[in-house]
Amino acid sequence: MVPSHHGHQPGRRTYLLDTNVLLSDPNAVFVFDEHELVLPITVIEEVDKFKRELTERGRCARTISRTLDDLRAKGQLAKGVALPNGGTLRVELGSPGDMAELFAGALDSADNVILRIAMRLHRDLVAAGSTLIVVSRDVNMRLKADALGMVAEDYEHGHVEIDEAYTGVLERDVAKEVVDDIHARGVLSDSGEGLCPHQFVILRNEVNPQQTAMTRYDERQKQLKLVGKHREGIWGIFARNREQLFALDLLMDDSIPLVTLDGRAGTGKTLLAIACGLKLVADDKRYRRLVVARPIFPLGKDIGFLPGSLDEKLNPWMKPIFDNLELLLGGEDANDKPGRRGGAPNYQTLLDQKIVEVEPLTYIRGRSLPKQFLIIDEAQNLTPHEVKTVITRAGEGTKVVLTGDRYQIDNPYVDATSNGLSYVIERFRTSPMGGHVTLRKGERSALAECAANVL
Repeated sequence: MVPSHHGHQPGRRTYLLDTNVLLSDPNAVFVFDEHELVLPITVIEEVDKFKRELTERGRCARTISRTLDDLRAKGQLAKGVALPNGGTLRVELGSPGDMAELFAGALDSADNVILRIAMRLHRDLVAAGSTLIVVSRDVNMRLKADALGMVAEDYEHGHVEIDEAYTGVLERDVAKEVVDDIHARGVLSDSGEGLCPHQFVILRNEVNPQQTAMTRYDERQKQLKLVGKHREGIWGIFARNREQLFALDLLMDDSIPLVTLDGRAGTGKTLLAIACGLKLVADDKRYRRLVVARPIFPLGKDIGFLPGSLDEKLNPWMKPIFDNLELLLGGEDANDKPGRRGGAPNYQTLLDQKIVEVEPLTYIRGRSLPKQFLIIDEAQNLTPHEVKTVITRAGEGTKVVLTGDRYQIDNPYVDATSNGLSYVIERFRTSPMGGHVTLRKGERSALAECAANVL
């Protein structure tokens, strides 16, 4: 039945939200502008199942419950309450005759109960000349809604347009004199139109494209600055391509507190970040500690019933980090033969002295991390909310580096356009606090590069 407490204004739509929308973004009810929102009672029942979980999903469930309780103070949810953005929210109760014939034999599925309620509303709204849109993050739910003749959409808030994803690098054809001039002086005035803070600009001689100058835009001084070559290497690591050189430039610059490195497997994201972290912490003493954290996936779940101490349990999850440390520090201790028991890895001293900490992201909530070099590996497996939780841990003088491949996702709740890494890249592209570069060329091995391209 169409609610009678207001007339349907032209352009005003009715959205029915699935449980997974609220669990992926507990503030979802506030982002639909002036439209009418409907929550089937089954959604509240499903949220209730998750509220005791000590996971991100459980925290979201508790937040939603509190939000709805606050809204309840404004009026009866069953009749509809006003939202701050001009829309309304109401809870829709199921009724015994809710289109049971549509799903013969599947009465016990929560999804189907929600769809039955949606179908009844859909028929009522169509009769009134309006329409209902089912919003769900679940592909199969959208397929079923579509099969029943309803409009179904994914929850788009927090998505970024992946085709136009920001790479942090731009190429520009200029006169030969401009390239010569910047090589001679190191800087070049630029209005910065169309550029983001800290964006890299490759100036190319329009007559002879082989002659280039690699620069980074400095928004504060409105000029392009020549990027340093880092010829001496950092902990034995040398940039093998220009994107890696750009990554080193961002990582070694203390004035940029947030760096995002995106690129597929084997492009050197984590290795470069750890190498710069070791140099800035162990050699230059510019930060107190290097902290490398990874989501233990499934994120927030317990580490499981593996035998041994916490360190032994974590070892399989953190192995990619230790592999990089081993490469940078040259493997086993010189005194111990690699094959012999008790041959401690060279990085053990750094771990023992707490210069380097490797830990699961599960334990980062509630911490305050001042003056640290914090690397979050595999950041594409975080939701936008989780990534916010991590970045807001950063204390005074901390640098946060997010690395990951937005196309290689293990988290069932996010995709290439809605994961935490894509979200941060997009939101920080216009901020002088953040710098980004997408690494394109695989440097792990010729075989790895070939596999990434052809398989």
